[in-house]
Amino acid sequence: MSATPKPTRVATQHLINSHPLWLRLAHWLSALAVLVMITSGWRIYNASPLYDFSFPAAITFGGWLGGALQWHFAAMWMLVIVGLFYMIINIVSGRLSRRFFPVSPKGFLHDLWAALKGRLRHADLSQYNQVQRVAYLFVMLDITVLVISGLVLWKSVQFPLLRELLGGYDTARHVHFIAMSLLMAFIAVHLVMVALVPKTLLAMIVGHKERA
Repeated sequence: MSATPKPTRVATQHLINSHPLWLRLAHWLSALAVLVMITSGWRIYNASPLYDFSFPAAITFGGWLGGALQWHFAAMWMLVIVGLFYMIINIVSGRLSRRFFPVSPKGFLHDLWAALKGRLRHADLSQYNQVQRVAYLFVMLDITVLVISGLVLWKSVQFPLLRELLGGYDTARHVHFIAMSLLMAFIAVHLVMVALVPKTLLAMIVGHKERA
């Protein structure tokens, strides 16, 4: 009498959304806020240029100084609220440590060299390579500096500690402008990478499923 074979346990897999709705909303709302802040900020800058150039009026937003200021502050609060929402969910869920760490100089240089040679894979959109991790961590820090320096420029008397930490009002203007320029550089690189890997844009619009 033959023994009945024991049923084998088959590992089950299920799909998880690596680009959930909250993430996509935070991404696009932040993108909108940043666009409004940068273009209205250029109009504000033109009213009192910090350096020996001005931005073309056609690429500024707000129409006049008062209007630009109102749009700038509205977008700032939108960015702050969305940013806090994004960070709280990332920290509480553990996503921050899973997706953005670990980071090491060796790993960063390895992935950067692979990217420069066009050999950096993008098969798994749920995992960030170390170049992406450094870039996203940098932009989080840069936006924080933008908001802090912006508060100093907006309410210098009300935020004396922040003003002193930034080296005074005039230095805060330079810090704010440099942080804005670095954010623009990040956006430029980000858009190039999206153009090279179009599926990342589709994933951020409709979501992206990964097997877990």
